[in-house]
Amino acid sequence: MTLERSIQDGFLASRAQFPDRPALEVEGAVVSYAALHDLAARIANTLRAHDVANGPALTALFAYRSVTAFAGVLGILLRGHGYVPLNRTFPVERSRQMLQRSECSALVVDEISTAQLDALLKDVVRPLLVLLPEHQDVDPLAARWPLHQFLGAKEMASGETFEPIPGAPDAIAYLLFTSGSTGSPKGVMVAQRNVRAYVDFVVPRYGITESDRCSQTFDLTFDLSAHDMFVAWETGACVCCPTQKQIFKPDRFINDSGLTIWFSVPSTAVFMRRMGLLKPAAYPQLRLSLFCGEALPMQTVIDWAAAAPNSVVENIYGPTELTIACTAYRWDAERSPAQCEQGVVPIGEPFEGMEVLIADENLREVPVGHDGELLMTGPQLTLGYWEDEEKTRRAFVVPPGESRIFYRTGDRVRRTHDDAPIVYLGRMDNQVKILGHRVELGEIEAGIREASGVEGVVALGWPMTSSGADGVEAFVQTDALDTKSVLDAVKTKLPPYMVPRSLRLLPRFPLNANGKFDRRALQQILETTV
Repeated sequence: MTLERSIQDGFLASRAQFPDRPALEVEGAVVSYAALHDLAARIANTLRAHDVANGPALTALFAYRSVTAFAGVLGILLRGHGYVPLNRTFPVERSRQMLQRSECSALVVDEISTAQLDALLKDVVRPLLVLLPEHQDVDPLAARWPLHQFLGAKEMASGETFEPIPGAPDAIAYLLFTSGSTGSPKGVMVAQRNVRAYVDFVVPRYGITESDRCSQTFDLTFDLSAHDMFVAWETGACVCCPTQKQIFKPDRFINDSGLTIWFSVPSTAVFMRRMGLLKPAAYPQLRLSLFCGEALPMQTVIDWAAAAPNSVVENIYGPTELTIACTAYRWDAERSPAQCEQGVVPIGEPFEGMEVLIADENLREVPVGHDGELLMTGPQLTLGYWEDEEKTRRAFVVPPGESRIFYRTGDRVRRTHDDAPIVYLGRMDNQVKILGHRVELGEIEAGIREASGVEGVVALGWPMTSSGADGVEAFVQTDALDTKSVLDAVKTKLPPYMVPRSLRLLPRFPLNANGKFDRRALQQILETTV
């Protein structure tokens, strides 16, 4: 069975309709649909011509914010493979682990990432085809690594005669490795049909057209990057990828790039608010603003909506296992503040075809108004974890009374009444026991946000014992704060065992690879200073 329409078909249709329109802006270059297609087709034909049929239909991509990175995604898909993104900003040992676990037989590398190629290939015993589209002389690499075959720009095939390979619905579009609780990354297999269902819902919902200019703030190793590419290329829009410097000046990036659509993690908006970058009407050209990846603070949205007065603002939610995002909540200045809980914007309602089950610890549905774990199923439910049936069985389950597989998100949610949006209450694993009491760290964070007026707050149970935590320590993202007055205010709202022992101030929180607040890094600070 072939897929009626693959995710790369959207790009091919836009290339036919808008060959001269910009498909991509990156590294100071503007790349048209025709030019990006030509490079992608050359990559696809080269990979086909040197095919080594001794592994899964996957090709790794070691490229970062470059023309080759985006052409590599398309070229791998046009070749009939799924792409496995690697990231040169990650520790090279982690990238090597992803490369080896995916069992890829080919690797596409951009010029700047070649500096890490020797370290990446260390101890790799599987012969690889290594394609370097920007590299002119591959002989030194071939001499150092005789096990592998290296092809540079001069050895690439032409892209003039190219025939795309029809995709199967369950063919892997991309394999993303996410953090695992054991320290070993989990490979999430996202199928073509999963991404197709997402794109088919999102494009008409947001009215994406060829005139849109879309931000691309996410690394390819973060699944939200798939939205940026495939939603834009579906209709002929332009993907605008900032440089590393531009990422740290998002206000200038928005205006200098003429963006009409913004998409980022909430932490970026929190940072912009703290730096005074959400002044009224600062971004009048934005027509759509999307946030995803972590809890979205209410006050940040209020200020963002004022800064982008012509923009629809939505909070969308979804783990990688449910393909990019699967619920959405549209901000309304009059209605929404009353629907927020703990100062956090709701995650809203499921996308078309996606179904929600709010369940107790036995996976049975809880009554409306009660807290529970969010389980979901539908066309965006992915294939499971790469070569890990045990983890797949634990996370992809059939609840009692159901015949379909649901994914356990590990997120605690509530629907207060039948017509109310789903509200996000925190991670199930952010619930700790303190002196025998069950404590939601999100409730403590909400109390500190309210008392301090600062959005960036992380509470951690500390120190941890075999029976829970002895107390709470909290971090606040600010340069200066009257911590005593804030704690005094928190004491009026929370019982004594929930009040943090101290508030630790940091000018900027450490972020993980996806731009979210890095709780593990903050815990390491406690381990070395408490």
